[in-house]
Amino acid sequence: MSEPVLEISGVAYAYPDGHQALFGVDLHVHRGEKIALLGPNGAGKTTLVLHINGILLPGAGSVRITGMEVKTENLKQIRSKVGVVFQDPDDQLFMPTVRDDVAFGPNNMGITGEELDDRVNQALTAVGMQAFADRAPQHLSFGQRRRVAIATVLAMQPEILVLDEPSSNLDPAARREIAEILNELDITMLMVTHDLPYALELCQRSVILSAGTIVADRNTYDLLADEELIKQHRLELPFGFKLDPSLAKK
Repeated sequence: MSEPVLEISGVAYAYPDGHQALFGVDLHVHRGEKIALLGPNGAGKTTLVLHINGILLPGAGSVRITGMEVKTENLKQIRSKVGVVFQDPDDQLFMPTVRDDVAFGPNNMGITGEELDDRVNQALTAVGMQAFADRAPQHLSFGQRRRVAIATVLAMQPEILVLDEPSSNLDPAARREIAEILNELDITMLMVTHDLPYALELCQRSVILSAGTIVADRNTYDLLADEELIKQHRLELPFGFKLDPSLAKK
């Protein structure tokens, strides 16, 4: 198999107050994979994600993006390769118009003119928001703002797209629309979620992080079918939800 686009090797991390959040995490993600990162609150999921784009640096072990180690002198290049979509889109939208928000990142990298326009248009088209380019983000619905937040990251043309709870606080129609968008994207994706049906719909592979260690790494259907495993790590399928065997992927 080709070299991983994301390689996390033996990563351990303790916060300044002494709380140990990660204990020797190993995770390899290959180009084009879509992986769900599952686990209970406090498992270390956010801490791990913050290592992928260098907001946090490991106390032990290493993180590599397309072979480049995540360390202080490489952060500018790393952050052009890893795009993070936060749970609250308002954390990413602060410009007067949708177009301005999507253009901000590439423009800050020195991209201007026709290339900048092309990036903005392509990103907005990918999320179905090109008709809203001149609208103020605060006048959009929550689901529309989340789509724009995804577009702001896509405009940077990252190697890896990281999403934090992409289905949270969405009505059923918006939840379905975001799923359709993410399914269509040809990009390596790591999705942090508590929404197990969403993981099943979008990700062939899922990883459970619990108490700072990876305790399972399997085909998503097989992992969710292991009732004892998901119960042990405080994960639950919605009441009445039945796994459809036709969704099992070989």
